[in-house]
Amino acid sequence: MTDLASQLYLISPLDVSGTFADRLARALDAGPVAAFQFRVKDLDEHAAARLAEPLQRICADREVAFIVNDSISLAKRLGADGVHLGQDDGTVEEARQRLGRDTQVGVTCHDSRHLGMEAGEAGADYVAFGAFFPSGTKVTKHHAEPDLLTWWSTLFELPCVAIGGITAANCAPLVSAGADFLAVSGDVWANAGGLDEAAALAALVEAVRRAPPRATEGLA
Repeated sequence: MTDLASQLYLISPLDVSGTFADRLARALDAGPVAAFQFRVKDLDEHAAARLAEPLQRICADREVAFIVNDSISLAKRLGADGVHLGQDDGTVEEARQRLGRDTQVGVTCHDSRHLGMEAGEAGADYVAFGAFFPSGTKVTKHHAEPDLLTWWSTLFELPCVAIGGITAANCAPLVSAGADFLAVSGDVWANAGGLDEAAALAALVEAVRRAPPRATEGLA
């Protein structure tokens, strides 16, 4: 953990082949990252595991949690630190049965307070709300507002993750609203504004540090 008001939760691009392992190492070395989510699509488990293993080692060497997106089976095969479940990717109970009590389980809850409370009651380790902004890496079907993060963090101790189109330029309201984690992908990997992954990650860290603190008066 660091002194950042919102920890960084880095999500992979869909293509993690080629030189991506080197890019990941550079990004993680550029600033504090709490977790990395391995997110690939349309690959069989054997191919996904081959791509994941070197990335998992890079994360382990830097004490960054390695989270598998969608697949309880792949998370088990890899011995991952956690799994992130969409609403159609299995249940928290199933993940616990197959992965054990020590594996982190996160759940996508879109813009729904109800889904968030359901996930919490089921024993999730964190809930993810979004999308807060349009995303270039995923079709945006649900739009969440920052006050959802404030509501959640005021009432519940369970950590919340903000996701969806988050960049160094727009993250401040989410930090101030109470996001425990900011899930970021495109802003780091897409070389936006000519920045490589290390510079982009460093810019995100600086933006979080500069974000106005959350107002607490009247929230209890």
